[in-house]
Amino acid sequence: MGVDIMKMQLAEIAHAVGAINDYEQWADVDVTSVAFDSRHLQPGGLFIPLTGEQDGHQFIQSAIDHGAAATLWAQDLATAPAGFPVIQVANSLTALQTLARYYLTKINPRVVAVTGSNGKTTTKDMVAAILGTQFNVTKTYANFNNEIGVPMTVLSMEPNTEMLVVEMGMDRPGQLDFLSKLVTPDVAIITMIGEAHIEFFGTRDKIADAKFEITHGLSDDGVFVYDGDEPLLRERVADLKQRQLTFGRQTTNDFYATSVQDTATSTSFTSNAYPDVTFTVPMIGEYNVNNALAALAVAQIYRIQATNAQKALATVPLTKNRAEWLTSTQGAAVLSDVYNSNPTAVREVLGAFAQTPVKGRRLVVLGDMLELGDQADALHAGLADALDPTKFAGVYLVGPHMVALQTALAQQAPDLPVTHFDTDQLDQLTRTLQATLTADDQILLKGSHGIHLENVLAQLVPDSKD
Repeated sequence: MGVDIMKMQLAEIAHAVGAINDYEQWADVDVTSVAFDSRHLQPGGLFIPLTGEQDGHQFIQSAIDHGAAATLWAQDLATAPAGFPVIQVANSLTALQTLARYYLTKINPRVVAVTGSNGKTTTKDMVAAILGTQFNVTKTYANFNNEIGVPMTVLSMEPNTEMLVVEMGMDRPGQLDFLSKLVTPDVAIITMIGEAHIEFFGTRDKIADAKFEITHGLSDDGVFVYDGDEPLLRERVADLKQRQLTFGRQTTNDFYATSVQDTATSTSFTSNAYPDVTFTVPMIGEYNVNNALAALAVAQIYRIQATNAQKALATVPLTKNRAEWLTSTQGAAVLSDVYNSNPTAVREVLGAFAQTPVKGRRLVVLGDMLELGDQADALHAGLADALDPTKFAGVYLVGPHMVALQTALAQQAPDLPVTHFDTDQLDQLTRTLQATLTADDQILLKGSHGIHLENVLAQLVPDSKD
């Protein structure tokens, strides 16, 4: 990915990252963007070669061909290109992170950081939309929410950015500690604690510990916004000195819904915080009301007018493939939620989908939920009671763990038609769906990204491709 930043001369960048070579001959070279993928580099960009499955240093010529103005260079990994502006560093990823911290300090926006086992991307989008009614806002692009993505988000800020809304992902202890201390948020949000990544943590208690790390960089006068219905979070705030705001379904929270109404494609609600205002979000499910309540907490912190928040939530531009309604070539309504999956998220979207009005049938495609470790089969089987045969006309399951759900459904809902496919049978699944779908039907697609249900979606809804 490449991102635009303000114009910086190479001397400023070199000073920020602690260059360990003589760069004086290139000191006045202008840099206008950064990129770690040479194919996405824009003319005037700074190439940042990272080492992962491949060594980015091998693609320096591609970067130059795409108009790179300069490059970072890990001193010990390869021979730097001759006659080309180079900033040598000990580690290019560390230098990227250091440059991001420098640039963040330079632009000095307010920072809102969002994490959670479910809903963090939607909440990020809602917060950014609300703040965008009164401030210049930059938000995380797509899922750029890790040690690379967060610095790239920071470096994507235009100089007039007043609010930075950063999504933070997590798959191991210490990750959010690092990211939080990198951006030092003014507001930190935890949307919820679920079972996502339980393979790496073992218990929800340990997941809560890791999520709570988002508070480690929270500014002294910052605010922690969290799901007050979650005992694991309530336990952990006792020693937190910063101000706290809670949201949730219980009336003991600072922000809660006083009424909720669903339609086929949206959810409306009123809240205690704005009793005279009805908010509508363009997505189904009461769980999205919680996400909106978290965003309204931020609205209150930054004194956003209620009417502005109302308009922002009604028209919030959502990141692709998060509970997105599309239309198949057969005319069927397709609820695409194929980016990620965990037991909590599946239950919530199934509950919402079961309530949508439909002329024909409600059909469900569920792919394996990954990173659930030793509990995977039990957690898959446990979804059986969320598939009410009076609400759903057919279920299509994909992946080895979904066999456990198929077995459970055979016992608990023997009249519900269930078909299982292996992960290498997506084409067969697609053909089956194309043969059965009608314009009166609705179908939900939900699975972890590693199952690649987006490939099925692309065949059902050709214009859904990026």
